[in-house]
Amino acid sequence: MSKLPHILVVEDDREISALVARYLRANDYRVMVTGHGRNIDDLMQGSRIDLIVLDLMLPGENGLSICKRLRTTSHVPIIMLTARSDEVDRILGLEMGADDYLGKPFNPRELLARIRAVLRRSAITVQEPATGARVLTFLGWRIDRTLRELTNPAQARVALTDAEFALLQVLCERPGRILSRDQLIDLTQGRAAGAFERSVDILVSRLRRKIEIDPHQPSIIKTVRSGGYVFTPAVEPA
Repeated sequence: MSKLPHILVVEDDREISALVARYLRANDYRVMVTGHGRNIDDLMQGSRIDLIVLDLMLPGENGLSICKRLRTTSHVPIIMLTARSDEVDRILGLEMGADDYLGKPFNPRELLARIRAVLRRSAITVQEPATGARVLTFLGWRIDRTLRELTNPAQARVALTDAEFALLQVLCERPGRILSRDQLIDLTQGRAAGAFERSVDILVSRLRRKIEIDPHQPSIIKTVRSGGYVFTPAVEPA
């Protein structure tokens, strides 16, 4: 069996799908193409898929719905293709579980770079906890997403602001994944809130002071140079 990474391209525009498939194959990827979401489940059951390139606008079931549905059964990495102006859709895509997004029109070289980056991250990503779990645990800590409470290993409640809790929740739901500052803004506050990259750094610094043994040498929330942040502990549903 071939060890080349296997990419599923879900795109109804035949010119775009043909261009993407040709470019990826020329760069040592195996590629399957479909123009709709009706047969994705069958394709995934019949073949090992390493990553899905998923267009947002598809006939019938759209990309957001497909992404949400796939996340109930699979952790396969997903890169969403969106129109550059559809900021709300980009945010929704990340909330539904997409790993990255790329605006149209795009350069195939950029798509290739993003595929390589996502596959590198997924290779070291621990399995995500069930997103429907009310309580998640890591290193003896407990985060209750319904009550919006954080409890330390000594079972004492730790006070968090709404912004700090939102950031911790996003990180706990995606352990082992490198999340850029832009992604963290989209997932926690949204561009409409007027957030900026420096605000993420400030929030991370505040959160580290509350959960790290040594905030100056963090081991839980690590900085990835030119990348963003990664939540390193394994996270489990309580």
